[in-house]
Amino acid sequence: MSTSPTDVLGGHRIVPVVVLDDPASADALGAALVEGGLPVAEATFRTPQAAAVLRRLAANDDLVVGAGTVLTDRQVDEAVEAGARFVVSPGLSAAVVRRCQDVGVPIVPGVSTATEIMQALDLGLDTVKFFPAEASGGLPTIKALAAAFPQVRFVPTGGITVDTAPAYLAHPSVAAVGGSWMVAGDLLAGARWDEVTRRCAASTALHDPLQGATA
Repeated sequence: MSTSPTDVLGGHRIVPVVVLDDPASADALGAALVEGGLPVAEATFRTPQAAAVLRRLAANDDLVVGAGTVLTDRQVDEAVEAGARFVVSPGLSAAVVRRCQDVGVPIVPGVSTATEIMQALDLGLDTVKFFPAEASGGLPTIKALAAAFPQVRFVPTGGITVDTAPAYLAHPSVAAVGGSWMVAGDLLAGARWDEVTRRCAASTALHDPLQGATA
């Protein structure tokens, strides 16, 4: 049986969503995340170097690194081989979910409707990514879905900012949020690691630890 996504996060409730083109910058980025007290990263498969970036980040033993924007079962294999400890997908693919279950890695698929949540439950999942969060109605939609599915925990991602994150995190059905404000593209391109660290440190003050998670 695979470990749950919340167990893997070890109490951290904000997941930096990383889009990095250059694997050579991964070491500095990982150090900045750790120094800022947010040692988690979702390395997205949106660039040709995604697997190499993930591998470099995963080499840092202080980081919990997952793969994001995983679209196929083949990418699941690539991600796990590179060291991913969890997988995130923008949508719900039975093939991706089953492959993750086969290899024992937690999967958080993207959903935005009740139908997709029911499909996720049928696949044995109870933690889903609500995506794209802001474009899909934001917190009011999560509240409505949570009323119908109290057993489900959500990881809203997409359009969330440092200002809007606290309201999401205050809802009992929200396990964590994904965001990029602390790893914004201009910060990574400019190698502004001190600012990454500062924003991570500020982000950790936005919420209480994830209840029931194991470190």
